[in-house]
Order: sequence, then C-alpha cells, then structure tokens
Amino acid sequence: MSWVSPLSARYASPAMQSLWGERRRIGLWRRLWLALMQGQKDLGLVIPDAALAQLRAHLDDADLEKAAEYERRLRHDVMAHIHHLGDQAPAARPFIHLGATSAYVTDNADLILMREAMQLLLGRVGAVLVALGKGARRYRALPCLAYTHFQAAQLTTVGKRMTLWMQDFALDAEELLNRIATLRFRGVKGTTGTQASFLDLFEGDHAKVAELDTRVSRAMRFDHVLPITGQTYTRKLDGQVLAVLSGIAQSAAKFATDLRLLQHEGELLEPFESEQVGSSAMPYKRNPMRAERMTSLARFVIELEGNAWHTAAAQWLERTLDDSANRRLVIPEAFLATDAILVLATNVAAGLEVRDETIAAHVARAMPFLATERLLMRGVKAGGDRQQLHEVIRTQSLEGAEHLLERLARTPEFKRLGVHATADELDPAAYVGRAPQQVDDFLDRVLPDLMRSIQAAAPAAAAAEVEV
Repeated sequence: MSWVSPLSARYASPAMQSLWGERRRIGLWRRLWLALMQGQKDLGLVIPDAALAQLRAHLDDADLEKAAEYERRLRHDVMAHIHHLGDQAPAARPFIHLGATSAYVTDNADLILMREAMQLLLGRVGAVLVALGKGARRYRALPCLAYTHFQAAQLTTVGKRMTLWMQDFALDAEELLNRIATLRFRGVKGTTGTQASFLDLFEGDHAKVAELDTRVSRAMRFDHVLPITGQTYTRKLDGQVLAVLSGIAQSAAKFATDLRLLQHEGELLEPFESEQVGSSAMPYKRNPMRAERMTSLARFVIELEGNAWHTAAAQWLERTLDDSANRRLVIPEAFLATDAILVLATNVAAGLEVRDETIAAHVARAMPFLATERLLMRGVKAGGDRQQLHEVIRTQSLEGAEHLLERLARTPEFKRLGVHATADELDPAAYVGRAPQQVDDFLDRVLPDLMRSIQAAAPAAAAAEVEV
C-alpha cells in the first residue's frame, strides 16, 4: 500500500479534506472559465450560447483519469484540463481560457479555497469558544491556584483561567473575520499582469477590460480585487493567511500545554473514553494524548508560516515557478492540520473533567502563604515598613506553611503593630479578586458580539459542531 498522509488518514475532518480535494479544485477552475467566457460574451465578444450551455453542463463531472492522461502527454496540468473540458463541451472549446494565463484558474481558485477554508475554521473556533464558555460559566467562582513560573502564586478561578484560553481564540476569530472580509481576488490580469491580451480582444477598449475584471470577481463573490499583479497574485497573501493559522495553532498549543500541566497536578483532565488505553505497558496510565496531539500538530502549523514568507520573498520579478510545488504542499496541509487542531480542541473543551476536591486540597495547602500578602498590606497600613515586613514574611515562609500565620503574628515586627490573621480570613473565595466578575463580563459583554459575527461569516453547521 502506498504512503498516505496522516492529515487525511487520521487527523483532518472530511469537510476540510473535501474542500481541498482535486474534484473541488477542478470544479472551481471550470466555474472560473465559465465566468470569464460569460463576461467576455456580455461585453461584446462573439461567443455562441451553446458554448456557455455546454460548459455550464459540465462543471462538476470532470474525468480526472482522462485529464491525467492529457497531462502525461502535455506535461501541463491546466492545458490538460482545457483539452479534457473541450472534449466534453466541444462548442466551448475555441473559447475556453481565451486571453487567460494558467494563474487565472490556479491562483483565483486557491484564493476561493482559502476563503472557504477560513470560513470553516472560523466556525470551528466558534465551537471551541462555545465549549469553553460553558465550562467558564459553570466554574466562574471555583477558586484554584494561579501559577507564575509554574509556582503557586495567588488564587484565581477555574472559570477565569478558561476565559484566558477563550480570549486567545477570540483574537484568532477576529483575525479570521478580517482576512475573510478583506481577502483580495487576483481577477483577470493576463500573462504578466498587464491585461494586454484582453485589451487586444476588446480592440483597445480599456473600460471593457476593467469591467471584465470586475464582473468575473463579482461572479466569484469577491468584493476586493488586487489592482496590480504580475502573472500571479503577490504571495504575501499566502503569508498573511498562514499567519492567522499559525496564531490559531499557538492558541491551541497554549490551551493544550496548560491542560497537560494541570492534568499532571490532577486538577483538570481531558476526556477519557471507557475503553481507551493510556499505555501499552502501563494499564493504569491516563495520558493527555489529545492535548499532546494538539501541541504536536500546532508545532507543524506554526513552522509553516515561515515557509510562506520565504516563498513570497523568493519570487522573481513578475513570477517564477519555484512557488508551485511548495504551495501545493504548504497551503492545504496548513489548513488540514489547523482543522484537526480545532476539532481536537473542541472535543477536549467540551469534555473537560474538573476535579474539585483536588483543586480544593491544593488551595488549602497554599492558603497560609497566600494570606501573607493581605497581612503585608495590613501591616503597612498600621505603620510598618513594607520592605522590612516583606523580609520577615520571606524568611518565615522558607520554614514551611505549617503554623506560618501564627509564627508571623509572634514576630516582633508584626506583634508590635498588632497585626495578625484569623482563621476566618482563610476563605479562598475572598482571595480571587474580581475573577468571577471578569468571567461574567467576558461571557456577557465580549463574547456575544463576536459569536454573532462568526455566525454571520461562517457556516452554521461548523459553528455549532461540538464533538464529545
């Protein structure tokens, strides 16, 4: 059996795989040829109605094997499909690809595919936000240790931590919305971008050439068209799009890495199926394999961003072909891997297991240390020297948490000030600051507007997809 990409065999969704499949791509090429021919006819070129009718009847029935036979002979993929389409639509044969260069179909189709793929990813980000939002609401006020340098610091809440992950994904959604709304079409520009062939077709009528560019772009549902191109659209667009995907991967990797740390602490656990095996050697293990896979795929996507920028920088003058093989790999795989990451992220977020008792035990163990900051504030208010009191707390803390507050109260510095902590001051809920209110503000004020924008720009099915 031949090698099969893990992205298609194991990771990416059927929807994203279908979008980047060869049949979908060739269907777009044919629609682009139809839009070009229709625009040329509408602007005065003599093209028979039968040519358009026959082309329209064969938008989705390309025989990929027959096209491959042509390509083996011609050594040119676009010309192979032109010949094959001409066989299927003989009346259209003389007019297919008239005045165009290969980049007319390849580049414009890539832009359409990237836009549709970003819409699919936008829906998936929305699904992650929905899943995490449910957990954030439920655990908005549950105190837990906050860590800096992975050392216990102050208290936060489980819900507040979830909103930190959510905010990263929300920023990614905003970037996707911007790229989808502003993505520019290559349009109808000719061999080196001068539109000379179309100017010849329309006998020097510049207005008709410009109108053809506009009509074709609108037919493919693009509001923005690049005013200037060489033979290809600037590869900076690829870099900009892959930068958004890299950002999504970063957000997912942060979420996954945090979860891996918290699963080690026994506080939060990713979903675990009833018959799932954690280790072939150690049956008792429950490994965070979904989070680890997210991290692994994210590393791949993050590195692909730089590849796109290198390709943009390496293009000579109006074009070279050293981008072709590279883009065939990089662009689809970046989308397939990002899709896989977000499906995983939704699955994990929707099935998170929160261990309340473990979290509470960790909080209780750290509470004497956490209470010392409040003791420091009270000591300064009573007239003490902040730096001196800080040193007292530091030295006493090094001896451990047991009886720490009592030991501090007996030190000359705190005893002189009459400052001490009582048992009723060790309620963890009193140490989480505005964390619950911050969760509420994010979920009630920030998220709804963003979700409305996502639902308007992305397929509803993708936005609602939450797999557990």
